[in-house]
Amino acid sequence: MAELHIIGQIVGASGFPQSSLFCRWGVHTGGAWRLLSGLREGQTQVDSPQSSDTAFWSHPIDLHYTTKGLQGWPKLHLQVWHQDLFGRCELLGYGYCHVPSSPGHHRLRCATWRPLGSWQEQLAQMFVGGGPQLRSPDVIYSGADRYRLHTVAMGTVELELGIILRNFDKYGVES
Repeated sequence: MAELHIIGQIVGASGFPQSSLFCRWGVHTGGAWRLLSGLREGQTQVDSPQSSDTAFWSHPIDLHYTTKGLQGWPKLHLQVWHQDLFGRCELLGYGYCHVPSSPGHHRLRCATWRPLGSWQEQLAQMFVGGGPQLRSPDVIYSGADRYRLHTVAMGTVELELGIILRNFDKYGVES
């Protein structure tokens, strides 16, 4: 079987309206993919930058997959959260990016967004906090339903990924 190694890190995030950020992440694959080692999902620590608007996490990612086909190539889905002084967590943005399909070192910038909500929800969010969240996180990386949402752009998450492909040439894939 063909093998894919993903080795890298979630470097950090910038451009968000609040500090004290952390990131929940996960990997979504198709049915032909099997995880041999590594964690399919995780969470970074909270970073509260003092002098810049960039939160640094340097959170490691180390995954090893096998596959029988290319359908369902891995996608990373991200959720950026803010933790306030009282330990309450508020969602700031969703995002996803495809894992690169060429071997080598890659720097990715993943744009994030959040649901906008009605004017009543926006007003409540200004005074109380919180805000609308997706019922199902599958909407982050699936196509049809995501395009019907009213959203607002948030910051970006930076990733560094090293991709190693093995035995893909035996299945007709040139690297």
